[in-house]
Amino acid sequence: MKINNLKISNWRSIVSENVFFEDLMIFIGQNNHGKSNVLSSILFFFGEINHQNLDFNGDWIELWVEIEFGELSEAENTTFKKYVSSDNKIRVRKTATKNGTFIYNGYIEEPNEDWLKESKISELKKREIAETLPLSSFLPEKGAITIEQFKFAQSEYIKENIANLEFNYKLEKTNFLGLKNVAKGSFGDLFFIPSVKNASDELKPNGNSLFGQLYSRVINKISENNPQFIEAKEKIIALTKILNKTNIDGELNTSRPTDLTTLETLLDDELLSWDTKIDIQISPPNVDDIFRVGANVSIDDGIKTDISRKGHGLQRALIFALIKAWSKVIKQDRAELNNDEVSEGSTRRASRSTYFIFEEPELFLHPQAQKELFSSLVNLSRDESQVILCTHSSSFLDLEFHKSICIVKKENIVDGTKILQYINDVFTDVDDKKKFNLSYWINPERSELFFAKKVILVEGQTDKTIIPMIAKSLGTFRYDFTIIDCGSKSNIPLYINLLNKFKIKYSAVYDKDHQANKDSNGWASADISTNIIEECIDNSIGRTHILINDIEEELGMTEKVSSGKAYKAISFVINDDFILSETFKQKILEIYSE
Repeated sequence: MKINNLKISNWRSIVSENVFFEDLMIFIGQNNHGKSNVLSSILFFFGEINHQNLDFNGDWIELWVEIEFGELSEAENTTFKKYVSSDNKIRVRKTATKNGTFIYNGYIEEPNEDWLKESKISELKKREIAETLPLSSFLPEKGAITIEQFKFAQSEYIKENIANLEFNYKLEKTNFLGLKNVAKGSFGDLFFIPSVKNASDELKPNGNSLFGQLYSRVINKISENNPQFIEAKEKIIALTKILNKTNIDGELNTSRPTDLTTLETLLDDELLSWDTKIDIQISPPNVDDIFRVGANVSIDDGIKTDISRKGHGLQRALIFALIKAWSKVIKQDRAELNNDEVSEGSTRRASRSTYFIFEEPELFLHPQAQKELFSSLVNLSRDESQVILCTHSSSFLDLEFHKSICIVKKENIVDGTKILQYINDVFTDVDDKKKFNLSYWINPERSELFFAKKVILVEGQTDKTIIPMIAKSLGTFRYDFTIIDCGSKSNIPLYINLLNKFKIKYSAVYDKDHQANKDSNGWASADISTNIIEECIDNSIGRTHILINDIEEELGMTEKVSSGKAYKAISFVINDDFILSETFKQKILEIYSE
């Protein structure tokens, strides 16, 4: 079972948002714009955190989080049968009220025809009425028709005629599954790794820590299969029986040590006026728990200590190692359960869903380690799990997963946090996609554009070097603007297309290319590229700036350069004789304006 869709209403900074989910979800955005609020809304739905009055947006007294789940297994179809839609999905809403409690409600899909609605069965199950309905062929031929028989007939008719039926999807008024608190564990296992987490907590051998769950599996297997372990448990149980006054059948235990009987008699004498007797009973301890309590984990990186005495990077790496190990265990469990069910002739499949939520996974990791971790998280998301993360690092972005990228913005308090995503293919033309991917691999740091307040698109390395250099000298440079080397003039429309999809502000800087040494055909070719760029511009978020005829001419460089252009341009600009033209100065100021 996977999350298909998340709807949030009045949760913290979010007024109303709708997010479409992939197996991997990446939430990015500036600080204090609401990324953590998206994650916390999911934690609230799954019952990992409780709502408080400060969680309500503004003056609203009601908030809700709604999730649509898809890819239901047969087991989940059985569990949530009442709520499963015709396209094999369920949708559940968790609603909370200020100073109040919460409730879960599911959506129920009902056919528009009254005679197919479960609520109408009592009115329609009389045989003289039922036999006039289109579903009559699924009813018993004789006798009174029961509610269950009519319900079965409705179900069979819907299965056979689903393509021709219209349905109404409505929120039920009663509790989901008839229970008040169903989320914790009902929709699968959720693991949340916050930005600051004590690695020692996850190494505890008992409780629900990641190591505790892994260690418990090992102890349980040993307990069930190791002869010495089994023998030890039997001896402990036998010793426990000796200590009790009576055996299981209630008969007096003649082998009991007299010291216990003496202690009971001593207490009885002191309570004689109360007419009370003391009976000391000993229950056999759980041997498995003994080994859990006594377990300690040390980390040896040349110096053996506990994890709290190691660096934050190693602590973070250990947490991720535990997560990856746990995901492998879950995968193995599913495979074994599937094999068992197949061998038993069952049509049901293992369906334990797993969700991992990471808050700023890049913390304490150097850039190469961040990229390696991102690769691991991608693989984890492909392994029947969903991975949800928020990040400030471009190492966790890849345009291959552009449908996973959600840009979280908050322009003002009234509108609240907004989430921008593009769930269709950015490039419909195969050649454009190949061309973009090629330019992307040449400079993978281009993922930074998703974090920028504004993106400056330029043709090549010289533009990328000189334009910010001059902007700094003019005092107009912005660190929250990202300048992207597109590789060529013809590649600029590809980036414009991407930025338009994600509604990111941009300036496209390109050469007019009407150099004196070019003929009319060269000018015409340049004009074609120019027109393509201009036609791509979304004027609400983008604009163009034209260099006449290239950046070398704008700088006043008369010497034609065939190689090392960026270096020679820098050398020219830092020369004491360099004079910045007023026209180029104005263009730089415009490029770096909002």
